[in-house]
Amino acid sequence: MTDAAEALTSHPWHRWGWLVGGVWLVFLLFPILNLLDLQSAPLPRVMGLTLIAAFAVLYGWGFVGVTRSEDGVPNGWRVLAVLTLLAAGTAAFIGIDALGMMPFLISYAMWGFRWPRGLWAASGFAAVAIVAIVAFGRPDSRFYLLPVLLVLGFTALMRVLDAFSARQAELSEVMAVVGERERVARDVHDVLGHSLTAISVKAELASRLIEVDGARAAEELDQVQTLAREALAEIRSTVSGLRATRIEDELEAARVSLTAAGIEADVPADAESVEITHRIVLAWALREATTNVIRHSGASRCVVELGPGRLVVTDDGVGASGAEGNGLRGLRERVSASGGTVTHGPGPGGRGHEVRVTL
Repeated sequence: MTDAAEALTSHPWHRWGWLVGGVWLVFLLFPILNLLDLQSAPLPRVMGLTLIAAFAVLYGWGFVGVTRSEDGVPNGWRVLAVLTLLAAGTAAFIGIDALGMMPFLISYAMWGFRWPRGLWAASGFAAVAIVAIVAFGRPDSRFYLLPVLLVLGFTALMRVLDAFSARQAELSEVMAVVGERERVARDVHDVLGHSLTAISVKAELASRLIEVDGARAAEELDQVQTLAREALAEIRSTVSGLRATRIEDELEAARVSLTAAGIEADVPADAESVEITHRIVLAWALREATTNVIRHSGASRCVVELGPGRLVVTDDGVGASGAEGNGLRGLRERVSASGGTVTHGPGPGGRGHEVRVTL
């Protein structure tokens, strides 16, 4: 499955956003009724209905593109330009009543482009609608102002909330990194503060005992060496915890570790497809999953797949057996705290083992 396809299942908006946009197509019934009421030959009606049908299909297709994109739709301006031409063509048959298609143009413009560019485009369409009503409208044409302004206001509010949510997610990521660094700093301080104090005291004692009691001095020096090795191991453990917050480092570490264990490693070269808010959690997940492959799978090949909010690690080994280990249990708790899920079981075709993390 491609990253784009996987993105459709990673969030309710990606899965059902097309329905949110498509359900409103029922309101194209009004320009359709206006066409059917035309007192003219059948050909203009058929042409107008064809234009509206093309408008509906293109709008639906374009809105599916909106739900798949986090940062605007490729060629969005071209789609919007064709939609505008189709609406203008319909206006040639039903006149001011073609403004019933304007809310669709406003909605697509608002969601189809980066903020605030989408706001300016949508506001431009709303301004055109207002000018058309004032200049060419009938008394009852003012009815079109209500849906135009409601759609403009509602979609603008949703985009503002969406922008704030994205900003909050970025700040949360930054705070998580800061918090992790502070934790490491505390751990390093605690380890070094205790260990170096003990080493200093014992080294000083050993220096005093060298000429008085050589055996006792040697014993103290042995304890100094032991304390130094323990402190070094704790420092390395703490620093490795910090490094695990960088998924780029974990990708390289996974590739090197798997290869060193004699396992063919199919690992992505970079983590550009992973959303910034998910990188810390997926880095920990990648570390735990590849460690399990090396230790327990007996595999000859391991494949790592990354997406905007997912990690899949698949191997061709013996598969899982027995109860879930502490590593996977801890990973599940960490991922669950981030609002995600961890599933594991047989790989594709029932062979090997697969660990899937979805955020």
